[in-house]
Amino acid sequence: MKLKPLSLPLTVCKVADVGSVTRGMDFFFLAKTDEEISLVCKTEDTPSVTLAREDGWRAFRIEGMLDFSLIGILSKISAVLAENGIGIFAVSTYNTDYILVKEQDFARAMTALTAAGYELA
Repeated sequence: MKLKPLSLPLTVCKVADVGSVTRGMDFFFLAKTDEEISLVCKTEDTPSVTLAREDGWRAFRIEGMLDFSLIGILSKISAVLAENGIGIFAVSTYNTDYILVKEQDFARAMTALTAAGYELA
């Protein structure tokens, strides 16, 4: 399976309302539940007012479109990273999944994933 490391510095944050999120950004994930509104975006695009914010994330994208019938893709990747003491923040879209790791763990994550047989594109 191919993973594409993304060069974007990312931020994970909570915002008070979706209106504070600029929809013209070229890369973001927005999730609203009955308990919170979460945003993942390029650090430079983070709203000036957030309820909580954590900078310093990088991401891997699973290349290609993933069929909904595929099982265990995220669990296998997260297991490899967990075995190497690397925490993740995962985000899924209709087409694929993104695995975020902290910037300081990114090089170790690439090494661990390559050793486990993942191809980095």
